[in-house]
Amino acid sequence: MRTNNDLWTAAGFGVLAGMRSMTAPALLTRELSRKPTRALKRSLPGLTSKKVAKRLGVLALGELVGDKAPTTPPRIKVAPLTGRILAGAITGAAVSRDRKGPRVGFALVGAVAAIASSYAFYGLRRFVTRRLRVPDLAAGLIEDGLTLALGARLTRALR
Repeated sequence: MRTNNDLWTAAGFGVLAGMRSMTAPALLTRELSRKPTRALKRSLPGLTSKKVAKRLGVLALGELVGDKAPTTPPRIKVAPLTGRILAGAITGAAVSRDRKGPRVGFALVGAVAAIASSYAFYGLRRFVTRRLRVPDLAAGLIEDGLTLALGARLTRALR
């Protein structure tokens, strides 16, 4: 049965993907690989793999570091935004508790939340760095903290 909690969790993972594209699938995969159900292993085998969880964790860590580089393109450019949309859609679909039914609605919720979050946090970071004159590194670290806090909350919701 689909519940409002599932929709909020899908939206939350979409927001997380908009903030840091690799963190959403990394945290989700880490949680799902701990105690995967048989149905989950059949429907989403890549998201229940411990190897995939470790690799995504390394990619997420690399993204956290790379985000602070001045040469990193803005998250609202086509390529980074596309990655965030895909991460939001995949993680949004994966949180559906009804493993037998279609997950298209949850994927759409995750994708839309990723788009909204990408633009919102891009604007917020620009405001903080340009108007409030907070160094970009500090603003990025604050966003990392928010990302990890949200991710911890979302993964607890899956238990």
